[in-house]
Amino acid sequence: MIDKIKGNNNKPPDLRKKGDDNDIMKRVKGLVDKLTGTRKEPSKKPRKRPMPRPRLRVGKKEEKPRLKPPKKPPERKLGLTPPGKPPSRGMRPKIPEEDQRTLVGAIVFGIIIIIIVASGYYFLVYQPYQQTLQAAKDQKIAEVDAYFKGPLATDPQKQAILAEIDSGQTPEEVLAVDVLGPATKSWRRYQTQEINTKKDKFNRVMVVYNVTENGNQSESKRVIMKASDAQKIVNEADATVLANMVIQTPDTVAVPIMISRLQAAGGLIGVGSMVDVYLNVNQTGNNTTVTSQETTPRISGATVLAILRAKDSGSVDASILRSQNISINTMSMEKKTTTDVEQLLRAAAAGGLSEEDIRAILQNYGIRLSDYERAANLGELDTTYLVILEVPRDDVPFLIQNMNSIILTVPTQNAPEWMIRELHKIYG
Repeated sequence: MIDKIKGNNNKPPDLRKKGDDNDIMKRVKGLVDKLTGTRKEPSKKPRKRPMPRPRLRVGKKEEKPRLKPPKKPPERKLGLTPPGKPPSRGMRPKIPEEDQRTLVGAIVFGIIIIIIVASGYYFLVYQPYQQTLQAAKDQKIAEVDAYFKGPLATDPQKQAILAEIDSGQTPEEVLAVDVLGPATKSWRRYQTQEINTKKDKFNRVMVVYNVTENGNQSESKRVIMKASDAQKIVNEADATVLANMVIQTPDTVAVPIMISRLQAAGGLIGVGSMVDVYLNVNQTGNNTTVTSQETTPRISGATVLAILRAKDSGSVDASILRSQNISINTMSMEKKTTTDVEQLLRAAAAGGLSEEDIRAILQNYGIRLSDYERAANLGELDTTYLVILEVPRDDVPFLIQNMNSIILTVPTQNAPEWMIRELHKIYG
């Protein structure tokens, strides 16, 4: 205590000095006067006290003097301040506990309402809209795959259309993407190149296409036609037809078939006629016979290379005129011979008759006979025909196995001359 009054905190007092006692007594007396309130005029000028030395604290970091001690932040209560927001300074009224619970409940209820609304929007609006958009994209992609297939599977136009479909934002925008137009242009360009490279030395091509018969699996059909006719089809058809059509080089053979006059288009066909071959199937069951005829030909565009009638299909009267000179007058002698066509042909081949006379008699005999029968509405219906048809090689087994069930028909687009004349007469 005496050290603090004196100001010597670090040095112990020296009891051997007398001057120290006087100073101590003076200081004690002055302290007692202050406590008791007695005031006395100082006899001497007060001595200036030296400032005490600061104490050194070992092991602790020296802190800067602060005017005010830091305030401890108040604890955050649930419902008063949102998370992450520092508490505001200053005075604020304390919220009662019941109001706090009401506020917390309102917040939780609002969050639930927001979740329900967001879920309803997602499941009732957003997700169905996305499904509709994806369905539209799938439909268009399937259309692209249906048109751009085979040799056009890697066409650059296909990739551009797929990119346009994928960038669509609405189903209407996706469905508005044009696929048929670009596909038609690409297929026309490709099929034109195929016609120019696949035609044979007779300037013909073979068109192969698929046909669905009565909802059954599609069958492959072949048609041999002129290159110009094939080019006309390519120029007029769109991608729905051109994508399912293949141009090939004709690989044909000549097949002889023996058929009746009914099967041979009524006997009204000739060399060079273009015919279609249909199959007539008789199905027997339960004591009934059902005739099933197909709606599409098995062979299209077959060419008739030759047609032969049976030898009993007619007879010809051949007259040989001879003249004999008599001294009195001239007497004519006529010799008549009745024979059939086959005998005349044999006689001509043997050289027994004049070839010029035989040619004049038999020129276009079969065609003229058919014309006369057609004009007279009278003909020999039991005649048998040997027809030589030019058909694709792959159709030869079918033609041989079903010789008794096939029917030859004449398309009016490739009709013979007599049919064209009759059509003009009928339709003007």
